[in-house]
Amino acid sequence: MSRRSSGPGDRRDRMTVLDRVPLETINVQARQVEFGRLLLTVIAAALYGLGWLAAKTVTVTGKLLGAVWLALAWSAVAVKVGWNEARAGTRGPA
Repeated sequence: MSRRSSGPGDRRDRMTVLDRVPLETINVQARQVEFGRLLLTVIAAALYGLGWLAAKTVTVTGKLLGAVWLALAWSAVAVKVGWNEARAGTRGPA
């Protein structure tokens, strides 16, 4: 059996994932985070999201209601035209 030769790919020379993570930089920045400001940011983001969702819902619902209204109006006018033609004694489309 042949054994792998040690070289640049040897396990001892490889950096582990944790060796590459800048832990000290993360710790310094994490200590600078203000809880109150973070909490207000999270609340503001949630309220912004609710407002955005409400606006999209109203827009989509408005378009849907507009389409339903147009369909109902068109149907009512079609019935009215048919009614008037039937009372006038005309035969309708050939």
